[in-house]
Amino acid sequence: MTGLLSVTRRGAGTIRPAGWEDDIVIDSRFQHTALHGDEVEVTLFARPSHQRKGEGLRGEVVRVLTRNTTRIVGQLQVRRNFAFVVPDNTRFSRDVYVDRGDARDGDKVLVELAPWEDEHLNPEGTIVEVLGPAGDARTEVLGVARSFGLPATFPADVEAEAARLPQGIPVAALEGRLDLRQHAAFTIDPEDAKDFDDALSCETLPNGLLRLGVHIADVSYYVREGTALDREAYERGTSVYLVNEVIPMLPERLSNDLCSLRPQEDRLTFSVLLDVHADGKVEEYRFARSVIRSKRRFAYEEVQRILEAGQGEHAETLQQLNQLAKALYRRRRKQGSIDFESAEMKFTFDEQGLPDRLIKKVRLDAHRLVEECMLLANKTVARHVSGIKTGGDPRPFLYRVHDVPDPDRLRDLANFVRQFGFSLDVQNGVSSHELQKLLEKVKGTEVEDVINEVALRTMAKAVYADKNIGHFGLAFRHYTHFTSPIRRYPDLVVHRLLDEYTHRVEAERIANLRAALPGIARWSSDRERVAAEAERTSVKVMQIEYMKRHLGDEFAGVISGVTDFGLFVELHEILIEGLIRMRDLEDDYYLFDEKQYALRGRTKGRVYRLGDRVRVQVMAVDPERRSITLALVADEGRTF
Repeated sequence: MTGLLSVTRRGAGTIRPAGWEDDIVIDSRFQHTALHGDEVEVTLFARPSHQRKGEGLRGEVVRVLTRNTTRIVGQLQVRRNFAFVVPDNTRFSRDVYVDRGDARDGDKVLVELAPWEDEHLNPEGTIVEVLGPAGDARTEVLGVARSFGLPATFPADVEAEAARLPQGIPVAALEGRLDLRQHAAFTIDPEDAKDFDDALSCETLPNGLLRLGVHIADVSYYVREGTALDREAYERGTSVYLVNEVIPMLPERLSNDLCSLRPQEDRLTFSVLLDVHADGKVEEYRFARSVIRSKRRFAYEEVQRILEAGQGEHAETLQQLNQLAKALYRRRRKQGSIDFESAEMKFTFDEQGLPDRLIKKVRLDAHRLVEECMLLANKTVARHVSGIKTGGDPRPFLYRVHDVPDPDRLRDLANFVRQFGFSLDVQNGVSSHELQKLLEKVKGTEVEDVINEVALRTMAKAVYADKNIGHFGLAFRHYTHFTSPIRRYPDLVVHRLLDEYTHRVEAERIANLRAALPGIARWSSDRERVAAEAERTSVKVMQIEYMKRHLGDEFAGVISGVTDFGLFVELHEILIEGLIRMRDLEDDYYLFDEKQYALRGRTKGRVYRLGDRVRVQVMAVDPERRSITLALVADEGRTF
């Protein structure tokens, strides 16, 4: 069997061969020189006769087919006669021997691995970059970027290709385009946004309908299939938003200039024009390659103030859009769409680039306004293309899909919420409507965040796919990503396909697309996962830096995770998570109840459950391990 080896932080490995529903377990003793992420060939051990086919399979790596881990980031340790690097990634269980060169003991370094053939010897490598002193927040974030293989610069041929693009819009580019430059379109983005890839417009038609315009930067005009820009965008897959910097999918010439819908500048766009009733029902729609001239660059907070005051620039249009967004939201909720609203924090930074404040993000009507318009545009594009048939089959396309939850996880969720006095009937499966009702019931209660979190863990992950299975969470039969081609490669592909399908497409081209799109979908999903993990890790680095000044402080918190090695606690007000280690709970011997998300004392019977309120003290902050150690001060009981 072949597959990608996935290794946990404790060293346990698994692979899942293509087309299989079950994992093959590879114990650390049988991984040999294979590393996390490598493509490996595995031989299976004999299956005990009492096990069902496919259940509990175990095996051994017999060959590494593709070495996917070629560089690691870690801390240099220097001894009298040798030096080695301790990898940051705890899934990499071996230290790497190196020639220290100019690097100093305690430096964070990037290491190029040499071929590793003998499992009885530690791997060796060469230091290719010294990132700075380990433990420094700026060094650690740079280490995150390097450890996830995120590129620091664009290749010379990509930059050269971007530089050759014309600054103004060529006359030929305007031929056949819908000219919307006189329409009142504007962008709404975060205050610190650098690129603006979507704009909105809205007008009342003579028949009383609203014409909603969703105008998206026409990246596909500049980034042509098969070019150096296209190949690099595909490799990156997505822009990555680390806590204090952006690693863009496209060079700045495109992302911040030519494709950015900056105010009072002509820009090429791809527009979706939707004639919509007051209740959100779409009467007609139209797609068009267009040219717009944004009249205003709004921040979300500005729009919110105008909505609340009822006056200001474009106030009437913004009010129309807000009413439409609310109607779209009600319509979506009626269909069973689920909203997981979890609290988020953002950092502000001092002049040295270190975090000095944490601010809770507030979800505004202005955010909802933009989100609902984008959701409608994405859904309309997917539904339109799925209706275009070739030989009786829908044309090849990239969908954004979200599978139904796993039945076992749903049963666990039902058992979990029951202890809080809520019910979820999973006898015949669960619809998105039923999950929505559960989340409505817990809204405003003290267990809202906890149940939202457990319900979210129950969900499958949304991915890209060439086959449409619908989107369970949104309760949409058809959905795609169309609205962010500056920062997501799948959106760029969708733009190309939408335009291409307005013309006659040869059978050979259809066949080529059917062959190519599954790979693009898998790769795009993989790059999205890498980006999300890198972003979470970079946030963790800054949280650790922020908590250095709170050693010894006490906080109120809630148990946000329960494992066999301790309790994770999320601190109120700042939403930072730390760990109470099992070994520090000295009043009893505790057993882990996985189904009930609880630790139970064997002798005294004390129970610590997900959602319990506690008071904790910050005991230690470890920048290298990116961990916060807490001690229990008081058990404040259940949150309901």
